[in-house]
Amino acid sequence: MQFRIGSQTFFPTRTGSLRRWGRCVFFAIGILALGYYGFILVDARLYQTYQSSQFDQALKETGPPAGSGEEPKPAVLPPASAESEPAKAEETSIPARGSGLLGRIEMGKIGLAAMIMEGIDETTLRRAVGHIPDTALPGQRGNIALAGHRDTFFRALRNIHADDEITVKTLAGSYRYQVDSTKVVDPEDTEVLDDGNDETLTLVTCFPFDFVGHAPKRFIVRAHRIPGAFVQN
Repeated sequence: MQFRIGSQTFFPTRTGSLRRWGRCVFFAIGILALGYYGFILVDARLYQTYQSSQFDQALKETGPPAGSGEEPKPAVLPPASAESEPAKAEETSIPARGSGLLGRIEMGKIGLAAMIMEGIDETTLRRAVGHIPDTALPGQRGNIALAGHRDTFFRALRNIHADDEITVKTLAGSYRYQVDSTKVVDPEDTEVLDDGNDETLTLVTCFPFDFVGHAPKRFIVRAHRIPGAFVQN
């Protein structure tokens, strides 16, 4: 191949051709990456909207338990697989350790509101905040641990401060917590998940918040349950 500029004829070099092909390839990769990221955001938004609607409807249909007036046992929504049968899903509850929605975490001060789903696998964390298995549940004594991605649901944690309040809503009722501290730890520092004698809440996300790629640290929020701050549905 050749081309002319004025009276001169030019023959492109192999290096020039490779550069042009390289630019095309990187441009295509960039478009695909943006498309995938867009899909992830849309999928998470749709999932949150649907499950939040189902949760609010279930709250309306769940009355306070009759009896001694004690706090009810933790309850969760049906498995996510029940989405294809909304009516049935609203009428059924499953054990908290099953595969389903636990409730919703809310922090109006920093603009955080997200459904909480059991598990921390890739699909779960892409669509919701994940309840770390084998940790306590709202209403139980021990350490409730929740994980979320720093670039989606838990991005707002960068603005959290001591004494801020966190609300965890379940079908049993709403539990309120007050932030005690925040800290940055190594991924291997799993003692932040250890149980204690009190009812505590631990939020876990990656750190730094603006890091590109797999972040090297973990950002930890520790909170205690506010005594008497339980509201039945």
